[in-house]
Amino acid sequence: MPYKILICDDQPIIHETLGVYLREEGFDVCSAYDGSEALLKFESELPDMIILDIMMPKVTGIEVCREIRHKSDVPIIMLTAKGEEIDRVLGLELGADDYIVKPFSARELVARVKAVLRRYHHESKDDNSVIRVAEMEIDPSNYEVKINGTLLRVTPKEVEILELLASQPGKLFEREKILERVWGYYYYSDTRVVDTQIKRIRQKLPEGISFTITTVYGLGYKLELIR
Repeated sequence: MPYKILICDDQPIIHETLGVYLREEGFDVCSAYDGSEALLKFESELPDMIILDIMMPKVTGIEVCREIRHKSDVPIIMLTAKGEEIDRVLGLELGADDYIVKPFSARELVARVKAVLRRYHHESKDDNSVIRVAEMEIDPSNYEVKINGTLLRVTPKEVEILELLASQPGKLFEREKILERVWGYYYYSDTRVVDTQIKRIRQKLPEGISFTITTVYGLGYKLELIR
């Protein structure tokens, strides 16, 4: 079955344009024109991905993202107008997988959709070996992380960051390298995205574990054993 994409935006032209391009690529498309409708369509349509505008009527895109993340890890791409940097970063803190700034190329957005879906459904994974560091077990093929056998609720991006850091404990990974490996070339200038995701990961790690994610100020991050 084709993947279903839910487009949430109050501008009909966005739905018309993206709908044409997405259907040409074999996707099913459904639409919501305000935040309340977006939440209803999420429940009724069960989309495989959501394209979500930050500035939605009735309920903002940020609130929609927050509500959905309480229930699901479905991939979310945020749409944001130029200059809405604070809202964009907040959206990523809440668990959005990607963002794109308006105005944008429909072809570029379709490419982002495909890239995020590949990551989420691990179709591009060649190395399915499990990584173990201290109490943590990372299964890249299933995008799962366990601590002491308990499944950690993490997004695909968070799994990929943990996989990278855990691949060489004690090694410093610069922010730019993390961006390149996890997000791709188009994020090269926005290193705060890495900081946001690391913050989310740290909040999800339980207390009492024998490893930590250390900040090397001005450079990047590394995973270190602490006992």
